[in-house]
Amino acid sequence: MFQPVPDRALLELGRTEGGPDTLALLVRDQDTRRLLMLRAVLDAVEGADATVCSVGVRRRVREDWGLLEEADGVRTTPLAGTADAMPSTNPLSPARALLLSPLAGPWARRCLRALDPVSGGCTEQGIRDLRHDLSHFSALAAVAAARAGISFTVRLTAWDGVLTLPSLGALHTAETGDAEVEAVHRQGHLTLRQRGAGDVTVHLETGFGAWSSAPAWSPAHALPGLLPGSAPMPLDDLDPYRTVRGGPRYEDLSGPVTLDDAERKRWLQAWSGTAAALRLGGEHRVAEAVALLRCLVPLATPPGADGHGSGSCSGTRREAFGALLSSTPPTSAVFAATLVHELQHTKLSALSEAVTLHRAGPSERYFAPWRPDPRPYDGLLQGAYSHLALADFFQRCALDTPHPAHREPAWAQHARYREQVGAALPALVGSPDLTARGRRFVDQMVAVYERMAEHPPPRGHVARARAYVEATRALWTQRHAPARP
Repeated sequence: MFQPVPDRALLELGRTEGGPDTLALLVRDQDTRRLLMLRAVLDAVEGADATVCSVGVRRRVREDWGLLEEADGVRTTPLAGTADAMPSTNPLSPARALLLSPLAGPWARRCLRALDPVSGGCTEQGIRDLRHDLSHFSALAAVAAARAGISFTVRLTAWDGVLTLPSLGALHTAETGDAEVEAVHRQGHLTLRQRGAGDVTVHLETGFGAWSSAPAWSPAHALPGLLPGSAPMPLDDLDPYRTVRGGPRYEDLSGPVTLDDAERKRWLQAWSGTAAALRLGGEHRVAEAVALLRCLVPLATPPGADGHGSGSCSGTRREAFGALLSSTPPTSAVFAATLVHELQHTKLSALSEAVTLHRAGPSERYFAPWRPDPRPYDGLLQGAYSHLALADFFQRCALDTPHPAHREPAWAQHARYREQVGAALPALVGSPDLTARGRRFVDQMVAVYERMAEHPPPRGHVARARAYVEATRALWTQRHAPARP
């Protein structure tokens, strides 16, 4: 079911690169895992206790599954049948496009946790939350069917006054609480009917988005493709599963934000020059962005951001392959560096699901010059990998930029990132927890680190970078070393 990762691909990724075949392999592997996760959700619904999933809830999930099958153009065994009953993997399928969209991953993972008889909650609130989550499956199925041109009439549920239809937009209902909405699709027109308000007619646009003259409708927005001819890039500020609060990986991120016209223009301005800024760091940086990036999730600008990149925040989520969360980029150059950084996390997370690189535990005991807190081995590897790519990116920018005013800042960035990686590599290389393939991967990281010495930055930048890392290590040791065994 899963294609093995060949050594050639492993070595490419170890160099923070990845040719077309390697990137396509990561994408296929993640897509397969997503479809299996969806199947697991459906099976868990069938196997759940009646107090968690009522007969009506199960019936509704089956109906949604049937609508997805019809949208996909394939008739498979019904939900209660064999485990391999699954929509087609036709890349043009509207059903597949929605199920493989990044933010369907957090939804599926949340459902699985709630349906787990061990970790799932059977409280009244937990069951209500699960009903809320499963009703989102109805919205996914309706959108897929509408995109496929299928005529249907279904009942959907708006929660807390909002019905979100992924890739189309959101309806703000007349009732502020939970409300039923009847969705009727005929010939490209989607009519949404609710009690106490007039009908809202939504007109689907090709590929992404939908418009309506009704004030209650908020359309989904997208930026132009990164390259001419490439697909539009969703700028998703509507999906209810776009962020998760409270988890350790996301504690440094600001919250989700709904953009106004001015903020969307700022996103467009930065995005419009991102491809050119990426290209300064190598054509492969553009290629990996085109291959891996599927949507952008806007975050609120953190307090204290200076408009030049300092104080901005960004992140990725393992369960949302292809999504990048970011506050509004101040410039194209800053956002290009953000893409390089975050897409390395995307690549390494995907590779780590396909290949066991190490068997280190979660103990947080390693010094990472880019973090004030001790890191587990996997966190150190993730950070060193992304910083290595940034060091390479800024070195290429410094060597290739035609503007002298841009050259010195690029060298400064390169020097700092390379020194940070150099401080982390001994712990990575010396770990007995590396597997054989993991050691080959880390050896490639070392080779890139050493290769960069062929084009050193001006000595002043190196001296300042070393002083910065040494000061960071001294402060970290003062804070954390006495508490370590």
